[in-house]
Amino acid sequence: MALPKANRLKSRKDFQAVFREGIRRHGSYLTLRALKPLYSIKSTLDTVNQTTQATDSAHLASTRIGISISTKVSKRAVVRNRIKRQITAALHNLLPKLSPGWRLVVIVKPTAAESKCVSPQFLQELEQLLAQAEVFDGNS
Repeated sequence: MALPKANRLKSRKDFQAVFREGIRRHGSYLTLRALKPLYSIKSTLDTVNQTTQATDSAHLASTRIGISISTKVSKRAVVRNRIKRQITAALHNLLPKLSPGWRLVVIVKPTAAESKCVSPQFLQELEQLLAQAEVFDGNS
């Protein structure tokens, strides 16, 4: 079950922005990098940037999520893809609870493959990391 296209973080520029400016939250299997919505940052800027704010509002309609899993986790693509599918399924369950406009990158640690981590563990850890980063709608 893949994420909807509107919720996918695809471009290299977006990934780099999240890694450069985003906040970090660490778990035992995953690391979450989260970048707050642009409209909260740009609202403090002067009127010159209002035109860019209007063009960015289309991108802010939904939270966009990317998953990063390196060959350090496992040399076998089958293992990496299985972990990625499990994380995607967990994120699909959490998607309605997320505040709009966030850009998130989930980074998988090598311990996820070593410990034979399963979907409920990914779901639990993602909930904890998202709550710590205050990404949930209403910060609950």
